[in-house]
Amino acid sequence: MRIVMQASTISINPPPHTASIEAMNAQLPEMAGASDFRAAMRQLASGVTIVTSGSGPRRRGITATAVCSLSATPPALIVCMNKNSDCHQTVLSCGWFGVNVLAAEHEPLAQRFAGRGQVRGAARFLEGEWTELSSGAPVLRGAVATFDCVLHESLDGGTHSILVGQVIAARADSDRPALLYRSGAFLAFDPPPAV
Repeated sequence: MRIVMQASTISINPPPHTASIEAMNAQLPEMAGASDFRAAMRQLASGVTIVTSGSGPRRRGITATAVCSLSATPPALIVCMNKNSDCHQTVLSCGWFGVNVLAAEHEPLAQRFAGRGQVRGAARFLEGEWTELSSGAPVLRGAVATFDCVLHESLDGGTHSILVGQVIAARADSDRPALLYRSGAFLAFDPPPAV
């Protein structure tokens, strides 16, 4: 017995993971509007950090809430940073950055590094007490936690870059109230007493 197959009768559909991004996006429903997205995201309470990079007059920093853990082994975290920020280019050129988790009393610093008061560049570091861990990235004394990171990868995320940092040093002071942000307001979060 002999089986003959004609190429014109075979229909091969590639598995979904090999289909082009454009083809997959064409099948998705219309995306949410930017204003609706922002309004919904404002309801997500987040820890407040200052991400820093550079040294001396090239030091740069920005207030950021889009920071999260990626892996414990090896220790790594993710920071999402606006490509238009001056800190973004500094991180890419230096190849390292610091993440400073703010305590409740650091709200004025959070405002300062968010650009309120029009303070820019290295002048932002004139407030607060800054030191270094291993890479040379500025870290804030008195922060609830600090992470010293080497830039492992930078991924395109539209208006932002997704920065993957390998953590080379970390320290924590978990007994102090942390600063949170929700609905356009800063809030203090006091951890419950240890059991």
